[in-house]
Amino acid sequence: MASSADVKVALVAGEVSGDMLAGRLLSGLRPLLPEAKFYGIGGPRMIEQGFESAVPLDKLTVRGLFEVIPRYRELKRIQRELRDRLLADRPNVFVGADYPGFNLGLEEQLKAGGIPTMHFISPQIWAWRGGRIKKIQRAVSHMLVVFPFEVEIYEKAGVPVTYVGHPLAELIPMTPDTSAARHSLGLKEGEKVVAILPGSRSGELQYLVEPFVKAARLLQAREPALRFLVPMASPKLRAQFEQIVAAKGLQSVELTLLDGQSHTAIAAADAVLAASGTATLEVALFKKPMVIAYKVMAASYQIMRHMGYLPWIGLPNILAREFLVPELIQHAATPEALAAALWTQLTDEANRARLAERFTAMHHSLLRDSARESAQAVLRLIDSTRPRSA
Repeated sequence: MASSADVKVALVAGEVSGDMLAGRLLSGLRPLLPEAKFYGIGGPRMIEQGFESAVPLDKLTVRGLFEVIPRYRELKRIQRELRDRLLADRPNVFVGADYPGFNLGLEEQLKAGGIPTMHFISPQIWAWRGGRIKKIQRAVSHMLVVFPFEVEIYEKAGVPVTYVGHPLAELIPMTPDTSAARHSLGLKEGEKVVAILPGSRSGELQYLVEPFVKAARLLQAREPALRFLVPMASPKLRAQFEQIVAAKGLQSVELTLLDGQSHTAIAAADAVLAASGTATLEVALFKKPMVIAYKVMAASYQIMRHMGYLPWIGLPNILAREFLVPELIQHAATPEALAAALWTQLTDEANRARLAERFTAMHHSLLRDSARESAQAVLRLIDSTRPRSA
């Protein structure tokens, strides 16, 4: 490739997990394209790599089918303005980092306008009914996938695909240092510790904070020495968490709120209570027992219940193709059920050893140099679409 000074790479991440993925990609691209322009919409991990974000990340963050409705006009405006800018600016490639509801629609319009498009991390077409594959065929020039079994799906659909490994498998050590994590948080070696991960989106907190904190209250009544760590993804989410706790009269529950530090909290924990999502894979890579919960607006759940065809929602269970850890969904995610399941995860040592073995094998299967692999895939796509000099 010639000088990178004239190369422009546009990216969009719409939530924390996408920012992590795109940040990892940029860490691989930046040394290869030192003078290139990286711009679009992203978060702090991307900005650390010299990325220029036109809109704050939390402007895009929303979860659930009906939860999108109040924000629909704003999101469509942001998408339309970015589309017009990119069609005029003509980047060498557009990369959508996850966030398929927004990015696939944008990618379809950009690809139709002659801009190569790449989507980083496959939508869960293997978990939901597969009508989305037709839109992906129209929208995506090349798909980057983070799970090995996804390659065959896209090869069958005729979509160019590259398996790059999962960035989290590189970021998280194969043997986590629980003692160091506890020391950094001021915890004692012998204490029983639970990490509570209520999600990185406002909509998740809205439905999960109350049952999660009530479950913690039940467990504290059973074992008063239990310590509860609650890492918060942002000051805004921390304020929302504290507001819900106060509104529900749960201030008496002893919780240690942390600003960020989710990996430290997970490493320090004996067991974890987590909202369904990327965090559950993080917990698995830290080799920790867990309970997974999922709650959304009732109307959203009714629709989603009829769309899914896999029996699992948690990534560790999907990868294992079995219920390695408990999942409590919607009405089943009561404080009592959550507390009972978490107590078993805390106290069953045979289960702890079995999970550590399975999660270690899972970790090895996902381990690649994802920054290099994804960056090389982007370069190949740019090279394949650039005019050749005579």
